[in-house]
Amino acid sequence: MNIEAVVWDVDDTIFDYTAADRAGMREHLSAEGLLDGVGSVERALARWREATDVHWARFSAGESDWEGQRRDRVRAFLGEPLSDADADAWFQRYAGHYEASWALFPDVLPALDALAASHRHAILSNSSLHNQDRKLRILGVRDRFEAVLCAAELGVSKPAAEAFHAACEALGLPPHQVAYVGDHPEIDGRGAADAGLLSVWIDRGGAHTRGDGGPAGPRRIASLAELPAILGADTRFGAPSTFG
Repeated sequence: MNIEAVVWDVDDTIFDYTAADRAGMREHLSAEGLLDGVGSVERALARWREATDVHWARFSAGESDWEGQRRDRVRAFLGEPLSDADADAWFQRYAGHYEASWALFPDVLPALDALAASHRHAILSNSSLHNQDRKLRILGVRDRFEAVLCAAELGVSKPAAEAFHAACEALGLPPHQVAYVGDHPEIDGRGAADAGLLSVWIDRGGAHTRGDGGPAGPRRIASLAELPAILGADTRFGAPSTFG
């Protein structure tokens, strides 16, 4: 195995999206005086994610623009026909609370440091460049990646092989010389494996137990500390796999 580069997912792989989403929503609802009326933060998050999925799909299909999908998410979440200005203002207040909670997972920088001299790095995300390039800059790691590719600009999303192959083409490497690291067992794990990359599925916290019939193909890890050994880099870094 001769892996020359690592392509990374962003949300819930290097960026702790789930924690930031929960904390940001809690702070925002509290500031807006809505916390008591939503039942629970988890219920509010479920409604927000449902609205996001619906209107992101419309944006991806060219049925809405960037600002429009954000406004429609707010209107769907609140169940109110807000003006564009009011929806924009509400979203900006939410975004402020959300971004205040942004953080990398603690194993990210050690892994990137361990692989810096041995492997090239890029990003492939099912979001947009507008979102992810800015996020990586705020988190202080944009300069670690020579390319950032996102579904909104590519016109194709993971798990389609074309998305993974676009990342390989950006690096000038064939798929068998590229590893992909992502948190979703199907979209990232199986998708990358089926596209011919070395697929590394990070299952943080062991959400999927042994013998659960997880996707065939991906190497499953619990921490990025396991990644250098899989790639044949500095095997002194980190601990052996807890999954085997």
